Amino acid sequence: MTAPIPLEKKSMTGARIELKSMGKRLAKKRRGATPLPIRDGLNPTHARVPEGPITAWDFVRELILTQRHRHPEDNDDALRVRFAAGEVVRQDGTALNPDSILATNGTVYFYRIPAPETPVPYNISVLHEDEHLLVVDKPPFMATMPRARHITETATVRLRRATGNNELSPAHRLDRLTSGILVFTKDRSVRGAYQTLFAQRRVSKTYEAIAALADVSPGTLWRSRMEKTPGELQGRIVAGIPNAITEVAAVEAIDKAPYEALHGPLPALAKYTLKPHTGKTHQLRLHMLEARVPIIGDPIYPKIFPAEAEDMRIPMHLTATHISFVDPLSGETREFFSQLPLETHDLLRP
Repeated sequence: MTAPIPLEKKSMTGARIELKSMGKRLAKKRRGATPLPIRDGLNPTHARVPEGPITAWDFVRELILTQRHRHPEDNDDALRVRFAAGEVVRQDGTALNPDSILATNGTVYFYRIPAPETPVPYNISVLHEDEHLLVVDKPPFMATMPRARHITETATVRLRRATGNNELSPAHRLDRLTSGILVFTKDRSVRGAYQTLFAQRRVSKTYEAIAALADVSPGTLWRSRMEKTPGELQGRIVAGIPNAITEVAAVEAIDKAPYEALHGPLPALAKYTLKPHTGKTHQLRLHMLEARVPIIGDPIYPKIFPAEAEDMRIPMHLTATHISFVDPLSGETREFFSQLPLETHDLLRP
């Protein structure tokens, strides 16, 4: 249900350079504001020098040129403009010149130019808004926050640009392919309270998944030990003490006709209501696979489909439908319900 955030590159010397991108910055909120402001919904990148001395020009240029997903116009001319505008800085905000010398473990902040992305053809619907929270229905194929090749076509950047509020920050995450309820905080002063709430699993969540009808009884608890290696698409279930628990709250047979219109011939289908008691990566998808009822439209389980074969008209049918928690500020019980339909055409932009 969640996805890793870190993005790493290798330098010319073979040392690993950690590119602390926007997602990393959101995860490390306690460090406070960055020396460069959020611009057009995007946090600046910051990178640590693994081995110095090196000039600021050589260091930043290498990072840009070795990006896996680089804008074709992010070249030497664009880098010169950054330096001239004072947009390559140290951690204390001091502007760097191209020939400034960086020492080992020094940190540099600068803006990336996002590479072109395929637009995600879905709307984000607002479910609730108050002084502190913005609660939305995230559509499929939209990452929660920027990572790898998904930068501007993410819920965080889209909403920041739409609202003009650069302090919007997700209190938790949903997989890029998972639809449904996503909670954002609206200002830095309350961000920690809500992110801690989710991190400590003090939130009740319910999901609905569409899969083949099978002999699965409501009340069943799936207990497994799950592991996932960073960089690998699939997680796996291994022997050992369970670290992933999912409750099957209900199983309801449904009409398969709307799904066959998207996916072709299918067996009898059911809607599985799932309540995760833990939050391992891909937990619900792996548990459904282990029960021999993989989620309809899942491009990773049981078989990995190539990224270039992705068709945004055909979603994975997993939706976060309900969420409830005791508000850490008011002490009141908060409860939100998704309004997302399962049919893709109802989600498409007009």
